[in-house]
Amino acid sequence: MGHSRLSRAAVIAAGALIATLAAAPALADCYDVVGCSDKNLFSKNLGYLGSRSDGPSCDFLYMMRNRIYAQHGYCFTTARGVSEIGNAGCHITNQSAVPLSNIERDNIATLEKAENAKSCPK
Repeated sequence: MGHSRLSRAAVIAAGALIATLAAAPALADCYDVVGCSDKNLFSKNLGYLGSRSDGPSCDFLYMMRNRIYAQHGYCFTTARGVSEIGNAGCHITNQSAVPLSNIERDNIATLEKAENAKSCPK
C-alpha cells in the first residue's frame, strides 16, 4: 500500500512538472538579471544593461537582441549574424516583417540603447 502511494505521488509530481514545462514558452531566452525576452520588460534594467563597469558585454547584448529575431524565424544577412546565430529554420528575410510582440519590440529598443550607451560596434 505504501508503495502505491509513492507511485501515485510520483505520477502527480511528474504531471505537474510536465504541465509547467508545457505552459512555459519553448523558445524564450531567459537571463538571470533581466528575465525572459517574451514576457519581461528589459527597460527597467537599462542602467545595468548599459553599464560599462558591470553590465553585459557588447557581444552578449548583440546575442540577446538578435536571438529575439531568430526565435521568430528571421534570416540573418550579415556574416556575423549568420556565423554567431545561424539561419536554421529561418523563413523571414525582411526584419521589419518579423512578428514581434510589443514587449519584444520594447526589449529590442532597450538592448539597442544599452549597446549605444556602451558604444558597441554596429
